[in-house]
Amino acid sequence: MPIIRDEDAVQLRAHLRERLAGPVTIDYFMPGDSKPFVPGRESGIRDDARELLEEVAGLSEKIALTVHDSPREALLMAGMEVDRAPAIVLAGRAKGRVRYFGIPGGYEFGSFLAGLVDVGNGQTDLSEQTTKALRGLVKDVRIRVFVTPTCPFCPAAASLAQKMAVESQRVTADIVEANEFSDLAERYNVRGVPKVVVNESTGFVGAQPEARFLEYVLRAAA
Repeated sequence: MPIIRDEDAVQLRAHLRERLAGPVTIDYFMPGDSKPFVPGRESGIRDDARELLEEVAGLSEKIALTVHDSPREALLMAGMEVDRAPAIVLAGRAKGRVRYFGIPGGYEFGSFLAGLVDVGNGQTDLSEQTTKALRGLVKDVRIRVFVTPTCPFCPAAASLAQKMAVESQRVTADIVEANEFSDLAERYNVRGVPKVVVNESTGFVGAQPEARFLEYVLRAAA
């Protein structure tokens, strides 16, 4: 049974046809215990992230999906510096890096698709002031955004992080599903989402407006 409903798939195809101008690649790194799921068989673990990404890739000829089933070896070969799985790496015309850890489900699916379009196009709707500040960064910035599928406020924080990565080669945006990576959530003392951590040194809880979000980024890069 498809994850994306047929009626939604029709709308998404039209949306991507209209909005996605450039090609985008999705590299998916499977967790070590995942196996292809065959309906009707009890063996194998169903990999919902893979199924979802396969359906997304089928929505547009501009989207190419590569699945890696040996995470550590594949990551070393790809040089993508992804240290855990499941992990999703988006690449296109974005200047920086956009990555997901965990399945982009629930409320996060919309921000994932928006990020995919931005990565493919290489541009966002961030203000001129923000993009100018990001392009002036002299230090690398890693933004971790902890989210959950049921959080209605998380997509706003995730989207801002993604957009900043699209606009600056100095920025890496990691969207982390807190429930799937409870060890990371514990390490960064995640008690509410969205929780944003910038360069291990600063962060905040809750959705923030663009200008305020930028202040944290610039502070971490100072």
